[in-house]
Amino acid sequence: MELKPRLESDLHDAMRNGDDVKKSSIRMVLAAIKLAQVDKGGPLDDQAILALLQKEIKSRKESISDAEKANRPDLITAAQAEIAILEGYLPAQMPAEELAGLVQAAIQEAGASLPSDMGRVMKLLLPRVQGRAANDQVSQLVRQLLEKK
Repeated sequence: MELKPRLESDLHDAMRNGDDVKKSSIRMVLAAIKLAQVDKGGPLDDQAILALLQKEIKSRKESISDAEKANRPDLITAAQAEIAILEGYLPAQMPAEELAGLVQAAIQEAGASLPSDMGRVMKLLLPRVQGRAANDQVSQLVRQLLEKK
């Protein structure tokens, strides 16, 4: 099933079941999808929706770090619940060994040897790992491997 119809169906189920956290989380994602569709001028494919989901998860993780600084456990709990719901729509996360192998292959394919070549490597790598690994995790691994060379 495509992601957007699945999200809409799950929203209706959450509304019927009175699950406020799931309902609000899905509504925020659907609003972000609608905004992106207006900006793009057409419907989004599943890859673009996965990128939006990752962006929403990243936003909530940043909210958690801010809430920790402010000593607000209620906000931390709410953000963690939303993250758990949103992660349910992402494909299974890539094992670290597989990700490292893809990064090594992309570095060789791009002919990269310096940290300044990171952009070329990321351009090759991100479409291959879309939705299966966080972009910040990928960039951190690329940076580490390029600095070792």
